[in-house]
Amino acid sequence: MIIIPVLIIVAGVFMGWNIGANDAANCVGADVGSRRMTIKEAIIITCVFSFLGAILLGSRVIKTVGKGVVPLDKLDPQIAMLIALAACFGAGIWILIATYQKIPVSTSHSIVGAVAGAGFSVLAPIHWQKFGEIFLSWTLTPFGSGFLAFLFYPIMRRLFFSLVPRRSERVITHWLLILSSIYLAFTWGANDVANVTGVMVGSGIFSVFWATVIGGVAIIFGVTTWGYKVIETVGFRITHMLPIMTFAAEIASAVNVQIYTHLGIPVSTSHSMVGAVIGVGFARGIRAVNKRVIRDMVVAWSLTPFMSGFISFIIMKVIWLFK
Repeated sequence: MIIIPVLIIVAGVFMGWNIGANDAANCVGADVGSRRMTIKEAIIITCVFSFLGAILLGSRVIKTVGKGVVPLDKLDPQIAMLIALAACFGAGIWILIATYQKIPVSTSHSIVGAVAGAGFSVLAPIHWQKFGEIFLSWTLTPFGSGFLAFLFYPIMRRLFFSLVPRRSERVITHWLLILSSIYLAFTWGANDVANVTGVMVGSGIFSVFWATVIGGVAIIFGVTTWGYKVIETVGFRITHMLPIMTFAAEIASAVNVQIYTHLGIPVSTSHSMVGAVIGVGFARGIRAVNKRVIRDMVVAWSLTPFMSGFISFIIMKVIWLFK
C-alpha cells in the first residue's frame, strides 16, 4: 500500500524537524552563550554545514541505525515499514517533549531505543550485542569530550593570550568560533542524519542519498523554526562561556563525534557538546558549573532510550491491531 511509505516519509520529516529543533544547540549554543555570535548567524552556519556533513559523510552511521539494531532489510517488507513508522513517531514525540522543556537530549538514543521498542513489540530479532556496543559508546561520549575539553582549554587559552594582540582579540575569537562551529555542524550532520534516514534506508523506501536529502532538509527546518529553545540552555544555563572556552569545547566535541562517525556508531552530539562544556567549566573550577542543570540533563538522558522505546512500542501495538 502506498499509504505506509507516505506515512513513513511524514514520520521521518517529523523526526528530522525535532532533531533540528533540539540538536541545533549542540553546534552553536555555546557560541551564542559567549556573545560572539548572533542566533541568526548560528542558525545559518548550522543549516549549511550540517547538510554538507549529512550528504558527504552520513552513510556510515545510516547503516547501523537502519540495519544494526533491528535487521529491517531482512524482515518482511511490510513489517519493516511498520517498525520504521512507529520508531520515527515514537522518537519524534519524546524529542518534542524534551525540546518544549528546553532540555538537550540524545536524538541517537531516541531513535535507537525507538527501533528496539517497535521491533520488540512484534518479536522481531534484535541485535542485542550491537545495542550493547552502542550503549557503551553513549556512556563514554560525554566523558570523552569532557576530558578532551578539560585538556584543550588551558592549552588553547595559553596559546591564544600569548600569540594574539589584545586589540585583535575580539575579531580573531569571532573567526575562531565560526571555524569551530562549522567543524562541529559538519560532524553533527554526518552522525545525526542517520537518526532520520536510517530506518528509511533499512526498510527499503529510499536510497541512502535521497533519504539523506529528505532528512537534511527536515533537520534544517527544525533548526530555523524552533532551534532557539535548547540553544538557550546550552549557551547560558550550564556555565558562563568565554569565547576561548567555547572554541575549546566545540573542537573537543567535534573530534569526539568524528571518531564515532568513522566507526559507524550513532552517538549523542548533545552528550558530546554538553560534556565538553562541562569539561571547560571544570577547568575553571567546579563552582563555575551549574550542577542543578546538569542533574536535570542526566535524568533526561537516562530516560531517553526507554521513553522513546516505550512510546514506539505502544504505537507499534496500536498499528498492529488496525493493520
